[in-house]
Amino acid sequence: MDYRDRHVVITGGAGALGSAVVSSLIERGAVCHVPVLSEREAQRFAHRDHPQVKISHAGDLADEAAVERLFGAVPRLWASIHIAGGFAMAPVAKTGKADLMQQVDMNFVTCFLCCRAAVTAMTRTGDGGRIVNVAARPGLEWRSGAGMVAYTASKAAVAALTVALSEEVVRDNILVNGVAPSIMDTPANRQSMPKADFAAWPKVEEVTATIVFLASPDNRVTRGGVVPVYGKS
Repeated sequence: MDYRDRHVVITGGAGALGSAVVSSLIERGAVCHVPVLSEREAQRFAHRDHPQVKISHAGDLADEAAVERLFGAVPRLWASIHIAGGFAMAPVAKTGKADLMQQVDMNFVTCFLCCRAAVTAMTRTGDGGRIVNVAARPGLEWRSGAGMVAYTASKAAVAALTVALSEEVVRDNILVNGVAPSIMDTPANRQSMPKADFAAWPKVEEVTATIVFLASPDNRVTRGGVVPVYGKS
C-alpha cells in the first residue's frame, strides 16, 4: 500500500489507536496531519517530531469553524480517518441531556463535520479519496449497549452516517467505510478491566491494518462497509 506524498488527516491521532495508524502510514510514505486539543497532548505524542507529521492545534472538532481551518490547511487531501471520540458508561436514568449531548458531540458531530470537510476538499481536487470512520461494536450490536446508551446511540449514528455518505459521494470517486472495534488491547483498557481476557481483545495494530487498507489507493471497490474488528472477543 503506497501512500507516498499522499496527505492524510487522522483525528484522534495522538491516542492509542491513532498513534498506531500514524505509525503505519508514515512507514508507507504518507504525510499525516494530526489535530490535537492541547500542547500537553502534542508533547506526549510519540511521532510529534517526525518530518512526515504535521501537528495542528485545531481545537474542538465539534466546532465547524475549527474543522474548516484544519482541512483548509491540508494540500490535496487523499484520506481522512476519524478516530476522535469519547466514552461514557452510565444507566439512562443517570444520563442527563448534557451527558447525552457530550457523547453526541464527541462521537457523531466531530465525525460528521470532518466527513463534510473531507468531502469538500476531495471534490475540490477532483482526485477522489478515502474516508474511514471509527464506530464501535455497540454501534452495530445495540443490545450490547445496555448501561451505555448515550455512547451506543452516538456510535450507531456514526455507522449510519458512514453507509449513507458512501452512497452519496461514490460518483466523486470517494470511498467511505468504517470499522467497529470491540474493546481493544490498550494499557488504559487493561488497567480499567484487570480481570478481562486480554488475549481475546483485538490489538491496535490489527485494527490499524484494516483502517490503513480501507484508506489506501489499493482499496478500489469497498465502500459502505462498517467492518467488525472484534478479534476473538
